[in-house]
Amino acid sequence: MIKCNDQTTKYQKELSMNILNNTSLESNKRVKINFGGGDLTSDAGLLLIKEFAAKTGLTRMIENLFKTNGTTRRQHHKDSENLLQMIFQIIAGYFEDDCADELTNEPVFTEILQKAHLASQPTISRFWNRMDETTLEQLNEIGAQMRDVIYSIKHPEQMLFDLDSTLLDTYGHQEGEGFNYHYQAHGYHPLLCFDGLTGDLLKAELRDGTQYCSKGSGNFMIPLMQEYRQKHPSLPLYLRGDSGFAAPELYEACEDNDCKYAIRLKENNILLALCSDADVALYRATADNAIDYAVTYGEFEYQAGSWSDPRRVVFKIEKPADQIIHMYTFVVTTMEMEPYQIIQFYCGRGNMENFIKEAKSGFDFNAVSSHARLVNANRLQVHALAYNLFNWFRRIVLSAKLKKLRIDTLRLKLLKIAAKVVRSAGYTTFKLCSSCPYKQEFFETLSNISALKSTALLE
Repeated sequence: MIKCNDQTTKYQKELSMNILNNTSLESNKRVKINFGGGDLTSDAGLLLIKEFAAKTGLTRMIENLFKTNGTTRRQHHKDSENLLQMIFQIIAGYFEDDCADELTNEPVFTEILQKAHLASQPTISRFWNRMDETTLEQLNEIGAQMRDVIYSIKHPEQMLFDLDSTLLDTYGHQEGEGFNYHYQAHGYHPLLCFDGLTGDLLKAELRDGTQYCSKGSGNFMIPLMQEYRQKHPSLPLYLRGDSGFAAPELYEACEDNDCKYAIRLKENNILLALCSDADVALYRATADNAIDYAVTYGEFEYQAGSWSDPRRVVFKIEKPADQIIHMYTFVVTTMEMEPYQIIQFYCGRGNMENFIKEAKSGFDFNAVSSHARLVNANRLQVHALAYNLFNWFRRIVLSAKLKKLRIDTLRLKLLKIAAKVVRSAGYTTFKLCSSCPYKQEFFETLSNISALKSTALLE
């Protein structure tokens, strides 16, 4: 053991010397490297996110509204600080709890959190484990209040609820995980509702992996629709969903809350029979493949066995190029537009796949690795808040040139900026990389944040 310690001490001394001493590249002896550059950061762009979070009131809102039920009287790292740390970590791409140890003294993180050092991985793990139903409600309330703030800056002309579900991978025997037959894999199966026009994630709910797509969709949407009806009574509401959400409970929830909907129906013999006249006409028009491509639209009244009333169904029959077999699309709707317009409206929901991809790959929605289902539900909400903060930042203050870029690209261009940290006379100066190609965009974004009307913060 003594020998081992001696070797460790020797290694540490050698490492320290290597950090300070120059090392030449074998390929070019004139190039020397060391780790003696001083206090540097590669994440200077996070200062923009911090400024936006402060200007919109999110920082103060978290300080006032978020607290776990932990019994520890003296916490060196407050719950609100831990939550903000994780939000900034996620936005910067440091998804794992272990990253907290690597960022302990990172100058941008310590500056934006106003701390001497960050919470460690064990502290963050204990923080997650203290979360419960109360913190889940708090996170939902923070999200709702932040929507009010964002809408005060840029009010929507209409609200488009895009409803879907996805699979989140699980690891081993986790509470609530299960085999999902649609995805043919084990995991959680959460419900997600995005604003189809902006990409804002309006609501997320973790569900057991065995749940069918539409299970509980009505109860999931009712509070959200009621929130908008109460706060924005004149705002037109619309909902889109694929055939997995063709359920009476969702239709009725929309109808009771004055929300127009367009939801796809699965093809069946009754639906095919009801559009048979249009189908035959299309076959005749394209006989012998005389017409390469053709499409027709129509509508009819239809009542499935589980429906209490008949509803309007619009359809699209399409003859693809170089094919004889027709393709059918059926959509149940309360909208009053022409059938082709409703089909076009419904097809617009395809963009939601991009939102889900962004959420999962860019903000690590798959980070539900706790054994406890409730902890994972809270973690999903934290990652959702990080996603929304960045999406609000992107669409409110970024230039038109940058707004359409995805998170991975924006991290490289705007967040991962090198800077030297200089501290003197009570001030901290971040000297950003002189050769940064996005200097103009950086200062334009900062100017846009400054121009935002200051938000009245919660007491």
